[in-house]
Amino acid sequence: MKQYRTINNLVGWITFIIAATVYCLTIEPTASFWDCPEFITTGYKLEVGHPPGAPFFMLVANLFSQFASDVTTVAKMVNYMSALMSGACILFLFWSITHLVRKLVITDENNITKGQLITVMGSGLVGALVYTFSDTFWFSAVEGEVYAFSSLFTAVVFWLILKWEDVANQPHSDRWLILIAYLTGLSIGVHLLNLLCLPAIVLVYYYKKTPNATAKGSLLALLGSGVLVAAVLYGIVPGIVKVGGWFELLFVNGLDMSFNSGVVVYIILLAAALIWGVYESYTEKSRLRMAISFILTIALLGIPFYGHGVSSILIGVVVIAILGIYLAPQVQEKIKEKWRISARTMNTALLCTMMIVIGYSSYALIVIRSTANTPMDQNSPEDIFTLGEYLGREQYGTRPLFYGPAFSSKVALDVKDGYCVPRQSQTGSKYVRKEKTSPDEKDSYIELPGRIEYEYAQNMLFPRMYSSAHSSLYKQWVDIKGHDVPYDQCGEMVMVNVPNQWENIKFFFSYQLNFMYWRYFMWNFAGRQNDIQSSGEIEHGNWITGIPFIDNLLVGNQELLPQDLKNNKGHNVFYCLPLLLGLIGLFWQAYHSQRGIQQFWVVFFLFFMTGIAIVLYLNQTPAQPRERDYAYAGSFYAFAIWVGMGVAGIIRMLRDYCKMKEVPAAALASVLCLLVPIQMAGQTWDDHDRSGRFVARDFGQNYLMTLQEEGNPIIFTNGDNDTFPLWYNQETEGFRTDARTCNLSYLQTDWYIDQMKRPAYDSPSLPITWDRVEYVEGQNEYIPIRPEVKKNIDQMYAQADSALENGNPEAMNELKEQFGENPYELKNILKYWVRSDKEGLRVIPTDSIVMKIDKEAVRRSGMKIPEALGDSIPEYMTILLRDANGNPKRALYKSELMMLEMLANANWERPIYMAITVGSENHLGMDNHFTQEGLAYRFTPFDTDKLNSKIDSEKMYDNLMNKFKFGGIEKPGIYIDENVMRMCYTHRRIFTQLVGQLIKEGKKDKALAALDYAEKMIPSYNVPYDWANGAFQMAEAYYQLGQNEKANKIIDELANKSLEYMIWYLSLTDYQLSIASENFMYNAGLLDAEVRLMEKYKSEELAKHYSEQLDQLYNEYVARMKGK
Repeated sequence: MKQYRTINNLVGWITFIIAATVYCLTIEPTASFWDCPEFITTGYKLEVGHPPGAPFFMLVANLFSQFASDVTTVAKMVNYMSALMSGACILFLFWSITHLVRKLVITDENNITKGQLITVMGSGLVGALVYTFSDTFWFSAVEGEVYAFSSLFTAVVFWLILKWEDVANQPHSDRWLILIAYLTGLSIGVHLLNLLCLPAIVLVYYYKKTPNATAKGSLLALLGSGVLVAAVLYGIVPGIVKVGGWFELLFVNGLDMSFNSGVVVYIILLAAALIWGVYESYTEKSRLRMAISFILTIALLGIPFYGHGVSSILIGVVVIAILGIYLAPQVQEKIKEKWRISARTMNTALLCTMMIVIGYSSYALIVIRSTANTPMDQNSPEDIFTLGEYLGREQYGTRPLFYGPAFSSKVALDVKDGYCVPRQSQTGSKYVRKEKTSPDEKDSYIELPGRIEYEYAQNMLFPRMYSSAHSSLYKQWVDIKGHDVPYDQCGEMVMVNVPNQWENIKFFFSYQLNFMYWRYFMWNFAGRQNDIQSSGEIEHGNWITGIPFIDNLLVGNQELLPQDLKNNKGHNVFYCLPLLLGLIGLFWQAYHSQRGIQQFWVVFFLFFMTGIAIVLYLNQTPAQPRERDYAYAGSFYAFAIWVGMGVAGIIRMLRDYCKMKEVPAAALASVLCLLVPIQMAGQTWDDHDRSGRFVARDFGQNYLMTLQEEGNPIIFTNGDNDTFPLWYNQETEGFRTDARTCNLSYLQTDWYIDQMKRPAYDSPSLPITWDRVEYVEGQNEYIPIRPEVKKNIDQMYAQADSALENGNPEAMNELKEQFGENPYELKNILKYWVRSDKEGLRVIPTDSIVMKIDKEAVRRSGMKIPEALGDSIPEYMTILLRDANGNPKRALYKSELMMLEMLANANWERPIYMAITVGSENHLGMDNHFTQEGLAYRFTPFDTDKLNSKIDSEKMYDNLMNKFKFGGIEKPGIYIDENVMRMCYTHRRIFTQLVGQLIKEGKKDKALAALDYAEKMIPSYNVPYDWANGAFQMAEAYYQLGQNEKANKIIDELANKSLEYMIWYLSLTDYQLSIASENFMYNAGLLDAEVRLMEKYKSEELAKHYSEQLDQLYNEYVARMKGK
């Protein structure tokens, strides 16, 4: 056995070295897109990221960042952290597999044969290496995100319970359980996914403690594990905050003490109760005191107080009473021994709870750093109440899981006072700090309504299609006929069509389970079509096998695939070998013995809880912004255990059916099966090697370099990928700290406006003059637009004008005092209407706001003055309050009011920009006042549409040609995944916009230089020409500049691409073609436009070549559609 342990440790560390080396060689040397820049920044500067936060990740990332040689390598150090933790995850996976296989293969641990040793080591090595090179895990292993860390916690706690299994009958074996509890508490400070390991852990405990385990006992153990998960997830995590909040209210509102005094007292009492409970259960001096201390601890942890408001208190009292009766010494003496709770069990439970709380206490970091007002301080969780909202992710809203509305459900209506009003329900209440009106005012909290939700008239069990915003997308996945149900519309009965339960279940299986889980599962163990994000198309992001007849049946003829799909680095084929190994291992384990079936249920529930259970919980809607496979890495980890066991299964088959001896069978199977991860590595290396890629950092800098260098500019952003890379550059690398990045999706909240009103680094505060009481939550959330009021105002001013002409200025003076010189001028609307003390005046009295222009400020600002104006600048600009579709707005929301406030106060001397990636719905209807200078539009007082001044070609040329960086995408062979490719598309498009403007201005030399530079820095061998990335406009520009050879090259590639897609679509079955018909017509339309461009610029031979094929393919398509 000693020799076995030595070999097991040695081979385990070899797998770690292999995995860690692979990951360290392929890490991204800087931040990646999505949440990575934010997490790296929170680690480096200990700032507060998005809810629910990851404080323990922050602490460990901060430790790794200390090894950075300078600020540019901070991200690399955090990425190394992920790589090493992922390598450690592989190490514990290896040890978990060898433990499980050893228990089934080795009958006498003091006499292990060579064949058994090879079987165990081969199984561990193959399973661990398959997971090492799997698509999902490798993706998370090379970037600074929480998922690698979370996977390590999963691996460690699962290995620890197996370790406990070996020593369960020894004295002090419970220390392993206590360690698991501590790591579980710590894992809450990284990600909650680790809690899903608890059912598997409980099953291991049950099978070890119950020699004659039964199916009924297993089910009860699983039920108990569910209670355990709920106790942590819905008990301890929110309960500590809830009970701490009650103490805070008592001491601050009740006893007039300062903020956080109640929390301090609560923490002391909780610590004392835990210590007392552990002491009493350890000494066993008094069963009564032991029971009281246990109940007190459970109550202070908040575990019984489930829900909100009074109901949570009632539930808590009932649970505590039941627990008190059960633990009463008299009751314990009377009940059967097997139902009694022993002192050791109570002691272990309290110690485990204590360890969870100690681990969970890392969240103190969030409150401490938020109190310090760090530049990134999302949700500003400075007290126990805001921490509760932060932990509850309340800004993301809720979704129904077991019972709720369908997407077409209507809000239930009631008649009140003769009016028809929607039925609403309120979930408890919330407490916020009262804004003081004087420094001497005492600290206090005020109560506000909790989350308000509408109640629906039509509801169903297990609602999977619930979002009205996604109704059309649901219908793309399921043919919804529905059924009509009556709806009481305040006395008028109408019929509402809602999906039936079968359609609801079909969506669950087709989209949520199949598309959003099994597709990802098959990516990792069968093969992946390409890395292009899929919305269900036959050519994007599906799973494949590499076996032609299967793939042709599933996703069409892969030999006829368009070249850009064939060459996609995300095209990985494993020939289903890992899948087959896993299935062999699964059945080998399940049918091996009684111990084998017990092991099977342990691994199965690890697989289920970290995979399908998450699918059930997430209840995802169609059109997700990115692929979500990273969420299910734990499930793939569990299947990798079965993959490893597949080696043992094959060895068993070789011995049973081929009559091979143990050692040759074990050696042959292990060597052959090792070819599987080697083949996987060959397939997945090129699409996981991010070394040499600096795209997220450089493109983030390009946004900031677009901004004017003087004047402390402001840039409005909206999404993750146009915000987090900018924050990373400013916060971590100290780049352009004079500028301020302002995220519009946060600007609706009081906590974010607070932050924008504070200086940050070299940037002064944003020009917002509102007092906090004016924008605090619940105040001025939106202001109605009432253009009909304008008529009354005009009449009042007309009457005052008449009075003024008659020598009576009093009426006009009163109006000016009440509404200003011009009541429709932006500053006056904000001052006299929006911020009015009179509730009735809090409207916007016009749908056309004017803004007086400070001409000298405009001249000093550095912005481009349109040539059409010469030296004359208009007196006023007009802001039409319209939505993205040109329709009149009904109201302006707080974020829009803040934008107008900044425009009014910046006075053009502080440049304000809008990132070009922000949707037009957030443009305030001011698109016609934008001038593009690169990756951002500058707000100007000019109507740039009418003045033909949409692009400042001089500044944009300087930015793109002299300042912008391109993240290494010009290097041959660099891996560009789809998300990065979209960013590259954006950069190529802005080059074509610049070139088009330069050609209009007659600056042909500059236009040609910009085109050639774009070709050099965004080469087609890495970023293929595509209609969506401006390649068509590039070709036309080259034609206009007389560069026909370069133009023909681009347009030929574009046309050939369209042609290849059309040919491939026609190779599909009629059913597949009908699904892809829109895509066929889209490519036919592109090819037609490309042919017309060839004809326009006299590339007749090229045009004829494609025109003939276009006609032929289109006619074939029409014939097939008619024949259906």
